[in-house]
Amino acid sequence: MCKRTVANPVRSYVNILLISPNTLTTPYPVYPIGLDYVAASVAKNHRVRIVDMNCMDLDELAVFMGEFQPQIIGISCRNIDNTDEGDSRFFIRSYRRLVAWIRERSGAVIVCGGAGFTIMPEKIFAALEVDYGIIGEGERFGLLVEAIVAGDEPTDIPGVIAAGGYNEPPRPWQGEQVRAFDPKYPHHHFYIKKGGMLNLQSKRGCSFSCIYCPYPHIEGHRHRRVAPHEVAEMALCLQQAGARYLFMTDSAFNSDVQHSLAVARAFKKAKLTIPWGGFFAPIRMDSDYFAIMADSGLQHVEFGTEAMSAAMLKTYRKPFSVQDVFEAHRQARTAGVHTAHYLLLGGPGESEITLQETLDALEHLEKAVLFFFIGIRIYPWTTLYDMALAEGKIDGETDLLEPVFYQADAIDHTAIEAMVTKRAAGRRNWVVGSGGAAGAETLARLHERGFTGPLWEYLVR
Repeated sequence: MCKRTVANPVRSYVNILLISPNTLTTPYPVYPIGLDYVAASVAKNHRVRIVDMNCMDLDELAVFMGEFQPQIIGISCRNIDNTDEGDSRFFIRSYRRLVAWIRERSGAVIVCGGAGFTIMPEKIFAALEVDYGIIGEGERFGLLVEAIVAGDEPTDIPGVIAAGGYNEPPRPWQGEQVRAFDPKYPHHHFYIKKGGMLNLQSKRGCSFSCIYCPYPHIEGHRHRRVAPHEVAEMALCLQQAGARYLFMTDSAFNSDVQHSLAVARAFKKAKLTIPWGGFFAPIRMDSDYFAIMADSGLQHVEFGTEAMSAAMLKTYRKPFSVQDVFEAHRQARTAGVHTAHYLLLGGPGESEITLQETLDALEHLEKAVLFFFIGIRIYPWTTLYDMALAEGKIDGETDLLEPVFYQADAIDHTAIEAMVTKRAAGRRNWVVGSGGAAGAETLARLHERGFTGPLWEYLVR
């Protein structure tokens, strides 16, 4: 196997450029938090710069690369696509064009990694034609850099792949989770101006077993928690850098209820003054749970509800019941928190009957914003993949890199959309998908006027 090495006969450091190619702004642009952790993994003697393609065009990137002369370039593949069948956007082709563009201008070693890459590493590695790929969490990038500099074999590192080789998915990262957020990197100002939202992580791993979700494959089933006071310290750092709103990126912030409460109390103790939101599961919680959250600044709850049919919740292997959803919603609303529910329609066993049950139940969620996603993306490493394979909906040769969505036997996606649209009856708070370009434009205008946060609460009449 040929190894690309870094020519560095004199300097004790190498120049490393980390690129976030994600320019999706629907419903709003998302700060590339993963690259902060990747940057932190690199030894301090090296020079690291971060470029966000939301903030820089290719002409500007060419000038930057000419001045900085990177020897190693890391490209983040956070998403393969937007997982929305109604407005599907596939990102790998644009990533490949970026890699080819870089190759024409630089002899740097190119590395790709990220959550999306980890789901289908061999396929994405082949599509992008990079030098190395990292399966799993980005902290291994620092080990890869040292191997390249020393002339050692990078694929000896668990999770690192190269052309002609294969590496088993590694165990979840067991080292420290260190974030190198640095206000000197100019890209964070873009997000401060576009709604004031930065993001924050309090733990990795997901203890749930939802049939469609690749998170346990990406981060593992066991929680790896960040100490609550450290989460609060980072929150204050982001606030001091100009953030006016924080979004928790945990797959479900309350999947560890006690840890989430400890983080909220740490926010309160640290005197965090900006509001925040996150993804939550509508599981059973103590009656004062959301009151404590609200007291620490929680403003928006986005529930991963997925269905309001008992049969579909059981099929999806959700850790809550329809009644639990009603109670969690009531508690959040009583605490004064804005509440949204995300629905995934068209999974195994979906029918007119189960969909009708969901739509009927949703009518009783007061002052809620409802986001309907029709069709569930099939990912490898999930139970849904195994089910689709057993049912003959896909086979071992099906290319899942471009989006493939599960199709229920009893009702197709067109019929589901028709039922949802008819029931919505023009109500603004019943949204199919993420709102599309029109929704993103409206949100951008509000952010330009100084509003902050996700702002979907304005859809509720």
